[in-house]
Amino acid sequence: MRILFLFLFSLGAYAQQDTIVQQRSARKLVREGNTLHQQKEYAAAAVSYQKALEKSPTYYKAAHNLGNTLAIQKNTKEALSQYELALKGAKTKKEKAASYHNIGNVYLQEKAYDKAIDAFKNSLRANPLDDETRYNLAHAKKMLKKQKEEEQKNKQDPPSAYAKRMKKKADALVSKFKFEEASELMDKALEKDMTVTNYKDFMKKLDDVIEIKK
Repeated sequence: MRILFLFLFSLGAYAQQDTIVQQRSARKLVREGNTLHQQKEYAAAAVSYQKALEKSPTYYKAAHNLGNTLAIQKNTKEALSQYELALKGAKTKKEKAASYHNIGNVYLQEKAYDKAIDAFKNSLRANPLDDETRYNLAHAKKMLKKQKEEEQKNKQDPPSAYAKRMKKKADALVSKFKFEEASELMDKALEKDMTVTNYKDFMKKLDDVIEIKK
């Protein structure tokens, strides 16, 4: 029994020592990757980070920084995968906030605004004092609203022949600086034909000009 105990203890000590050596090696590889990243040698930096993860699969800095390098190279799918891995290895709220923040930025670039909003919200839950994340969240919300408006606009019917004629007449009035008459013409046309809404931006500009003149 005594011999068996010493044998097991010895194995455990060697395993622990091996783990420490791997962690040190992983940290060294991350430092090398950081240097290469700063030198804009992104492909080489990615290799260093990947090697670090082979040494220590749950190493937060290696996964997070690899995600950054991949994002710069427009490899968004793999970048997201690495940020998700980084979240699993995150040990502090600050680390979680940073990874969620970058996930949000990737989704923002991909115009997946709803997913970006969720990521930024998660980042702020971990770090409520991050003003940059709060700004990005507001921007994502704004872009989502604009995206939905564009989708709605694309769904509406194109201007009818009647609407086009009215717009042409309004343009002729504008060329003569008859802004109020042009606005009245478009308003009456809208009452008869809803496809005139395709020219809502034009109508708004007319209202703005009329207001300035007053």
